[in-house]
Amino acid sequence: MSAQDEIIEEGSGNVFADLGFADPDTHLLKAQLVTRVAEAMQERKLTQIAAAKVTGSTQPELSRILRGQFRSVSVERLLAMLTRLGCKVDIVVRPQGRTTESAVIHFA
Repeated sequence: MSAQDEIIEEGSGNVFADLGFADPDTHLLKAQLVTRVAEAMQERKLTQIAAAKVTGSTQPELSRILRGQFRSVSVERLLAMLTRLGCKVDIVVRPQGRTTESAVIHFA
């Protein structure tokens, strides 16, 4: 295939929807939460072993989550991990207006 034959499609903003994942919105939310878990660990300079103790998980479980294997992990569990890592999580739900976002989660 030459460069002229390539088809470039604009994404929807949710890579999981674009790839045909089941329940892509939840998967995107979990990915965002896991990213924040990794950032919180880095900010606190925690190893996976130390972070696992703080979050109430095991190092192998935390490693799997950080590598993107979080399908079986609930949103609630990820939120609990964040609060145990010292993050403040605000969940804001409001009626849909002119924005396409139905709910917003802020990390502070």
